[in-house]
Amino acid sequence: MPTAHNGDVALAYDREGPRDAPTVAFVEGLGYGRWMWQFQRDPLSEAYDTIVFDNRGTGESDCPEGPYTIAEMAGDLDAVLDDAGVESAHVVGASMGGMIAQRYALDYDRAESLALLCTSHGGEDAVPVPPETQAFMFDVPEDADEREEIRYKMTPAISDGFAEASPDLLEDIVDWRLDSDASEAGRNAQAAAVQAFDAAAELDDLTLPTLLMHGTDDEVLPVENAHALADRLPHAELELFEGGPHLFFVEQADAVTDRLRSFLDSHA
Repeated sequence: MPTAHNGDVALAYDREGPRDAPTVAFVEGLGYGRWMWQFQRDPLSEAYDTIVFDNRGTGESDCPEGPYTIAEMAGDLDAVLDDAGVESAHVVGASMGGMIAQRYALDYDRAESLALLCTSHGGEDAVPVPPETQAFMFDVPEDADEREEIRYKMTPAISDGFAEASPDLLEDIVDWRLDSDASEAGRNAQAAAVQAFDAAAELDDLTLPTLLMHGTDDEVLPVENAHALADRLPHAELELFEGGPHLFFVEQADAVTDRLRSFLDSHA
């Protein structure tokens, strides 16, 4: 597996799809590994050169001492694209990854377009993660085993009926997370980056084509954040997914992939 370096930080990434096609770079959310994007990345790799990497603190990338900043993590993305020899890319980010994508487009010149899923511009004007959601994410019962801990943390990110409707997929996700989730130190360092992020005052400078996608029932980053981004970004298209939770791109994978493909096809 290729490894890029941002200073002393090694970043594991992989690449699929035709090398002569436009590049799409995917950026994960807080604590999640590369598996997160398989539902969109795999079908898009038929027509696009796709790159997915582990954020610092996650999976096979290094876990330097935190706290991290979103700007540092945007630098990680640039290091990956530079190592891959990519001059321009369509950047797709979800949740924390959407924050990294915003920062990347503001600080670097390789981004051709942005697709921002279930994310926020941060700062005091953003709608914060509700306290009850934070409790699920960070206050896990002490008697929970590893698998129960992951299921508990995921509770506000999935819809009420998902576990019953897709038990095998849920167990696969638990397996993937056990294999590649950020360590506790890495997760806390990433969480500090999310907490400090604020790009609200800079969004007028983001003139790239931008697709915003958000589930209407997101209990992690409420959908009002998508409307706030749409109001501030000069060239944003907003697509809402009715009833979608934070992980709407997993639960409504086909619809999300189709919308993302149409956006990429129109701007590639």
